[in-house]
Amino acid sequence: MGGDLRFEIKLLGYPLEHSISPIFQKVALDSCGIEADYIACPVSESMLPNEVQKIREDGCLGANVTIPYKEKIIPMLDTIDSVASKLGAVNTIVKQNDKLIGYNTDIFGFTKGLIEHGRFKPTGKKAMIFGAGGAARAAAFALANQNVDRMTIINRNYERARLLSNELRNNGFSCYAQALDYEDLQSVVEQSDLIVNSTPIGMGKHPEENVSILTSNQLRRDIYVYDLVYSPIETPLIQQAKAAGAKTLGGLPMLIYQGASSFTMWTSCEAPVELMFEAANKTLNIK
Repeated sequence: MGGDLRFEIKLLGYPLEHSISPIFQKVALDSCGIEADYIACPVSESMLPNEVQKIREDGCLGANVTIPYKEKIIPMLDTIDSVASKLGAVNTIVKQNDKLIGYNTDIFGFTKGLIEHGRFKPTGKKAMIFGAGGAARAAAFALANQNVDRMTIINRNYERARLLSNELRNNGFSCYAQALDYEDLQSVVEQSDLIVNSTPIGMGKHPEENVSILTSNQLRRDIYVYDLVYSPIETPLIQQAKAAGAKTLGGLPMLIYQGASSFTMWTSCEAPVELMFEAANKTLNIK
């Protein structure tokens, strides 16, 4: 990449005012000497096709896609890769030879965050996932790929949890997958090695930002709690888990690693992960 042309990468979603992706992606671009801007584009659903069309213009390398458009954007692209197809969601768009190709780096981000940053090996373990939306799908497929022994999905809407567990079974994964109601919660917690929160409960500015899905007296010391919420860095769930003596991991590593994977797709440069973490931590006021 060179010359006088300044490149652009978009972030498509709504709302976007709390996203920190523009901050750490810009640091990465500058570190690699790439003349490009990473621009948050809060867009209404009616204007989404227009924004996708702009990606096809000269100077745009691609985009990230976030809530609520990861599924809705697929028909607007030329093709998607096998991971995005299996998940039914795209979070990264790369322009190649005037074609827009959709990818999903959430599985990669979830897995690398858990194994390398969190130092937890899920193979053969029993996992429980709260939620059945897009983040839960990424977590479920990631854990199934890592050959967990058993996976339980709990969601306020039981039918969505049931559909996700059925999908895992239909994809031929070796793990046992099941959906349960909230009334079965405690018995499942007691049998789990890993608990994943994929819901926005506990997220800053969310109606339930002060709520924890579990309390300390429901958790064991030898359980691992992975909360995909990254702001605040210490969510109510993380606080409860620490009070129980459990090991914990927040959602920032997943965000950084999925973003680093996208960065390399756009630029063909190795992402400066440490600098990206440093920028994100500074933004979130993490010492």
